[in-house]
Amino acid sequence: MCGIVGYTGSGQAAPLLLEGLKRLEYRGYDSAGIAVLGDGEITVEKVSGKVAGLCEKTRDGAAVPGSTGIGHTRWATHGAPTDTNAHPHVSNDGRFAIVHNGIIENYAPLREELLARGYTFESETDTEIIVHLLEMYYEGDIKTAVMKTVARLEGSYGLGVLCSERPGTLFAVKEASPLILGVGVGENYFASDVTALVSYTKNAIYLDDGEFAELTPGGITVYDCSGRAIEKPVSRITWTVEAAEKGGYAHFMLKEIMEQPAAVRAAIAPRVRDGEIRLEDFDLTPEELHSFRKIVITACGSAYYAGCAGKYALESLCRIPVEVVLASELRYGDPLIDEQTLLIVLSQSGETADTIAAMKECRSRGAKVLAVVNVVGSTIAKSADWTLYTWAGPEIAVATTKGYTTQLVVLYLLAMDIARKLGKLEDDRYPALLYDMLRLPRLIQNAIDMNSGLPALAKKYHSSPSLFFIGRNTDWAVALEGALKMKEISYIHAESYAAGELKHGTIALIEENTPVIAVCCNEHLADKTISNIVEVKARGARVLAVAFREDRKIVAQANDVIFIPRIGTLFSPALAVIPLQLLAYYVARENGCDIDKPKNLAKSVTVE
Repeated sequence: MCGIVGYTGSGQAAPLLLEGLKRLEYRGYDSAGIAVLGDGEITVEKVSGKVAGLCEKTRDGAAVPGSTGIGHTRWATHGAPTDTNAHPHVSNDGRFAIVHNGIIENYAPLREELLARGYTFESETDTEIIVHLLEMYYEGDIKTAVMKTVARLEGSYGLGVLCSERPGTLFAVKEASPLILGVGVGENYFASDVTALVSYTKNAIYLDDGEFAELTPGGITVYDCSGRAIEKPVSRITWTVEAAEKGGYAHFMLKEIMEQPAAVRAAIAPRVRDGEIRLEDFDLTPEELHSFRKIVITACGSAYYAGCAGKYALESLCRIPVEVVLASELRYGDPLIDEQTLLIVLSQSGETADTIAAMKECRSRGAKVLAVVNVVGSTIAKSADWTLYTWAGPEIAVATTKGYTTQLVVLYLLAMDIARKLGKLEDDRYPALLYDMLRLPRLIQNAIDMNSGLPALAKKYHSSPSLFFIGRNTDWAVALEGALKMKEISYIHAESYAAGELKHGTIALIEENTPVIAVCCNEHLADKTISNIVEVKARGARVLAVAFREDRKIVAQANDVIFIPRIGTLFSPALAVIPLQLLAYYVARENGCDIDKPKNLAKSVTVE
């Protein structure tokens, strides 16, 4: 959530800042602004609403000359999404402008202190206290002022600082909020996401918490919290500009759904060699694996639902108890976790605030941490004991699709690898599972190709006030994600229930023409789910089923059927979720929703 971009060089800053903010729009925001230093003065322009309004106000940046600047897209936390509350914020003396991602938890006492000292506040934000602290501590040395200021802050912050007395210079500060430095030639950058940088540089420096950097056109100096200059490696950004573009699709979400065969192949192919799964970044011995008495998976949102689906594979193959716990609950739950616990942390961005906090809590209790993330150099990736990257490429739409499926297949690979090393997977079953695993990219493509009728189905269901998703076991895990996709992009109330629980209260909600989406891809429990379909149809429900191709029993019972290719039950969630993603997309399109940037949502939730 929120986005930051900064530039210093010989070119005009404003057009570059605006372009960077456009690339950060997918993270979610409700206001935008830029601050540019030119002729010794800082000029600030900001608007509530979209970056397009800021472009119009500044004539695409031409009205704000200067070669050093900072930009921001804000998702409101403290204060409404107004022009006044939008970033950047400026000090009373006009010498400083700042942008900030995160939350300052002790802003209230700091605000009272600053008010008592005579500083005036224009906004309701927690951020504005930072720029006044900079003014208070500034005595000609901006580096010292930055250090004294951040020493007073509690919470999370990615900061960009501009000072009128230091032309050509930017300061960037990181604490529990993503911030990346872009290394150029005669110009340098910072941003909260590599998507804002890939058009300008492929070289990046990833700051760690407590570090800050001074950027000039000629170079970048990184400091630790004590102000000592430190050496940081320069990493290569592998994402391309083209990967972050729509490529002719109407929406990023549709593009990313269609990219899933390639994304899943990228997650699997490098990890299978000579008929064996080889997880080089998690290459534990059988003895080390035997030391874990249980596995805990923690995540938020769709990543949590990927964990729910992955749990079945891990428990079934490895015969180790697996819990899946929401990160926002785990961090406060006084969990029963110790040094015999393997914590698996799932996060697309690697910057999810609740997940980071849950990971820290579990590590303090002795757990070892395996991270499954997409973004190289992210906070979770760097903090974990081991990291398995999903290699999904940039995912721009707020509603995750390929992020979910690649997390799921990495969990499948992990389950097979652990089970094999522990001696829990029979020699004759391993090749069959690996065969199914290697077929997944092609079968996902088939699941896309065989459902060309989904736009027509969307026309039948798009005006429903509520949708109910049901399933059992692995199918319930799919139903959870399917319901989330539907509600987050179409704004239709959608709930998922374990099908066997219908009789325990939920069936009271079924009325004439109530839509029920039944996932029926677990062959061991298919007859049970069909019984539930019969129950809801007897009460007037219209049933849309997701089933394997040529499943005649389902055709006889459901009003409509979405088919997927046949595969073993354990891996079926990776296929069954595909048409549910597409259904949500087409329903949202019918309802005229902002599919890539749903209201009130952000791509990466970096605050609690």
